[in-house]
Order: sequence, then C-alpha cells, then structure tokens
Amino acid sequence: QVQLVESGGGLVQPGGSLRLSCAASGSIFSIYAMGWYRQAPGKQRELVAVITSSGRTNYADSVKGRFTISGDNAKNTVYLQMNSLKSEDTAVYYCNAHRITDDYWGQGTQVTVSS
Repeated sequence: QVQLVESGGGLVQPGGSLRLSCAASGSIFSIYAMGWYRQAPGKQRELVAVITSSGRTNYADSVKGRFTISGDNAKNTVYLQMNSLKSEDTAVYYCNAHRITDDYWGQGTQVTVSS
C-alpha cells in the first residue's frame, strides 16, 4: 500500500504561481513513477506531469514551459511548481503513484485561478 498526501492548492490570480506537494509513505520502494493529474468540472481527468524513478519527466502540452515537476527522494515528496497560471488551469489536482501492479491516488487539492 502507498499513501499520498497532497498540499499547496488554493486561490491565485491569473499569472500567479503555486507549488503543490505530494508526500508518499508506505511501500514506496516499488513506485515506478509519480505524477500529477487534474480534473476540471465536467471534464475527464487528465495527465499534467509525470516523473519516473530515474528522473525522466513528461508534461502535457498545455503546461509545458509553465509547470515543473520535481522530486525529493530524501523526503519521499514530489512537487509541481506552477507558474504563469491561467483560468483554464482551474481544477482539482491529484497526485498519483504508479507501480507495476497498481496505482494509488491522493485525495486531491483544489487549484482555482481567478481574478
């Protein structure tokens, strides 16, 4: 089992920044990749960014150049730095931990971009 606890969401104005954190605990030794997904009202959940255990990253086209995913192995924590936020980034953001056999999800944290 893997437990994920997210933090860092909130209300920010367009053009602003936020940093999300996701702390993992439990059977973390078998995690292959961790990522951030988001789900806006009335839309499907979509991948935002992912980082593998070897440090490879991948981003959705809509966030490239604005968002950065990183990991701190000592703290078992993954971060999502979000800059130049837009109203269309408004969503619930979920942390994901991927193992070969299964996936785990955090509870979600709301990000609202509005003036």
